[in-house]
Amino acid sequence: MTDQVTRVKTSTYGVGLRYKVRYVDPDGVERSKSFPDRQKKKAEDFLIEMESDKREGKYIDPNAGKVLFKAQAESWLKGYSADAATRQTIESRLRSQVHPFFGHRQLGAITPQLVRDWLGDMQEKGLGPTYQAVLFETLSSILNSAVDDKRIHRNPCKVNSIKRPQRSSRKVVPWAESRVHKLQMALDPRFKITAPLGAGCGLRQGEILAFSPDDIDRDAMVINVQRQVRMINRALVFSLPKRNKTRQVPLSRGVLAAVDAYLAMFPPTSVTLPWDRPNGDPVTVDLLMVRDDGKPWNGDLFNKVVWVSAFKQAGLTYTKRQDGMHAMRHLYASVLLAQGVSIKELAEYLGHADPGFTLRTYTHLMPSSHERARKAVDGVFRVLKTPSASQTA
Repeated sequence: MTDQVTRVKTSTYGVGLRYKVRYVDPDGVERSKSFPDRQKKKAEDFLIEMESDKREGKYIDPNAGKVLFKAQAESWLKGYSADAATRQTIESRLRSQVHPFFGHRQLGAITPQLVRDWLGDMQEKGLGPTYQAVLFETLSSILNSAVDDKRIHRNPCKVNSIKRPQRSSRKVVPWAESRVHKLQMALDPRFKITAPLGAGCGLRQGEILAFSPDDIDRDAMVINVQRQVRMINRALVFSLPKRNKTRQVPLSRGVLAAVDAYLAMFPPTSVTLPWDRPNGDPVTVDLLMVRDDGKPWNGDLFNKVVWVSAFKQAGLTYTKRQDGMHAMRHLYASVLLAQGVSIKELAEYLGHADPGFTLRTYTHLMPSSHERARKAVDGVFRVLKTPSASQTA
């Protein structure tokens, strides 16, 4: 009698990888992926998907998604902007709000659910809607670059289940002229010139701190706005104005008189700073306004030491985000619009790259054209006299 062999299922039965799919990627490299027992259909589907993706140019290396988000962000940032200050700002946002949640994760592991969790986390922290929108746009742009680099198939920020944060649309409320005059009176004589340069020329803070009398063209009565002071990696530098856009601003006789009066009391001081980056070429400029030690101001220090203190001296309430030096630009814009300056001209004077942005920001400050419209129509349709009672009798 022949002994029968009895097969006994062990604890590892059905656990091992039974099916192995081999394929050649678009670079000619043989790749493979294994599947466990009872998943033959899944293995066949995977092979069909790989071959289809190759034909359609959508193939992505399965290992590409293992790249960490932080590494992808560093690669993305290299091509985002050549401006050192812009990169510095974005790096700060990534360090504080994005990398703690995504930085250690593989790109392929970032799902729409994770993005929703992150959005909820920002809301719990009480971050402002505009800041949330900026952070979301940064995250989505980085993940777009991962799609472009063929590391993931799609951007998880762009699914229907995710609601994109919206920027808040707060209307600009310009200062009353009396407010800027009160503030100017409260400023130390060394700093009073900030008012006519900000509210009378529309200069940004960094442009005021980098202003030189040499920027004035007295024949053309214009100011050539061609530099700003800013902080890069804790070092002060000169650089081109925002978005590398130089411009000319009309110079009023009143502002010129204020500058000349200031120069009579405080001669300009020669200051040498690197250009554009801490290791840039040194550039020397005769600055109109400097610190007591002859060094240039940086924006944050000027705000803390000079600007906010002036509000207290003037008996004015200082409101963050509404009462910064940028408020003088808003007053400048409102005054020019009230005098009929066009949006296109105002955009040039403010240094805006897009007049559409200027229109969206200040359209509510433009004077009503209702009366001009009425007069225009009356020029075509003359006002008819109402017949008197005797004429109709």
